[in-house]
Amino acid sequence: MGKQKRRAGESPRPRTAEEFGDALLAAASETAREVRGAAKTHANRLAPDLELPAEAADGARRAGRQLISRACRSGWLPEDFDQAARRRVDEFAQSFVLDTLVAYVEQPDRLDEVGAVRWWTESEPHLTQWAAKHILTPAEALTSVIEALGFLMTLPALTSPGAATPAHHAVDEKKLSRVRALLAKAESSSFPEEAEALSAKAQELMTRHALDRVLVEAGEAGPDVPASRRIWLETPYVDAKSLLVHVVAKANRCRAVFDARWDFVTVVGDEDDLDAVVLLTTSLLVQATRAMIADPAGRDRAFRKSFLVSYATRIGERLDQAAEATIAESPDADRLLPVLASHELKVNAAFTTLFPQVVGKSVTVRSHEGWHAGRSAADRAHLHDTRSWGGGGGGGGVFWV
Repeated sequence: MGKQKRRAGESPRPRTAEEFGDALLAAASETAREVRGAAKTHANRLAPDLELPAEAADGARRAGRQLISRACRSGWLPEDFDQAARRRVDEFAQSFVLDTLVAYVEQPDRLDEVGAVRWWTESEPHLTQWAAKHILTPAEALTSVIEALGFLMTLPALTSPGAATPAHHAVDEKKLSRVRALLAKAESSSFPEEAEALSAKAQELMTRHALDRVLVEAGEAGPDVPASRRIWLETPYVDAKSLLVHVVAKANRCRAVFDARWDFVTVVGDEDDLDAVVLLTTSLLVQATRAMIADPAGRDRAFRKSFLVSYATRIGERLDQAAEATIAESPDADRLLPVLASHELKVNAAFTTLFPQVVGKSVTVRSHEGWHAGRSAADRAHLHDTRSWGGGGGGGGVFWV
């Protein structure tokens, strides 16, 4: 009584942790191939009773560790796991992915960024405690585990920001903290004049730091190998938002490429320049979204996408003009120009090495009203780092992989 008969052609239930791990991986493979109902079907077969076998818990741990380790070797960082899981699986599968990451990765600082902690005890298997925490039956728990494993199987190899060892320059943390505080206050201010003054001050600090650094670099010996960083974009209109990252990256001597499959942009450049790209992009996205939503005409998707594309294009033009003015006004312009040209060559070489095959794509605009509204909003935007000293911005296209 209570025992279930095995149907013809059905695989026998696994008995060891290794067999359970293999069974979970096989089920996950079907889920990754989007076989309808595969996760639930296999979970019901593997956990037909009201208790999770210890072998199933150990098998889940083994399978999860195997796939997490493979993804980490392929360039995936804790933030990437968190961002991708939020987009592809439900909260239970996402939770299992992060717990598996905690058990594998020994980088507490990176894990803190995504709120992943070791909350379970060693007194009993993680899967048992995890199922109880989320109030899941054994079959429901294994369904989420299989979905999480299937998700991990779909992760492609990434270019790792840690693949190269950049010559990281000492950052003035006091100055950077001051810049961040100014930007935060500017974005929260409801008074345009105050926001403009705060933004101008932040811009001045970042520009001064950038120019000082590039002149110091000119006298340093040894290669300066660029680094890379991924910037994840929130839906909708990620292609239009990626264009904004692209123009900001170009204005800060960086190169950017958009991965439309996973909604992130990889930016290649000097570490300090990457910090500037992240700070400025974040601020401009906040301002663009606020202006887009506030526009009374901006109710449909065509308007909003056109708004963002136009906004990014105009921001690129402004950044380009500001960069040229900053270099021209510098008392050391003659020294700056050859150093900037040399750095551009290094960034381009690193970018080509990481992304030997990229495709330039344009972003379609279908609303004239949205285009003009976006351009007007970009003219009003506070460019916290408009006097950045790199290459040009602008354009209605972006590199894709």
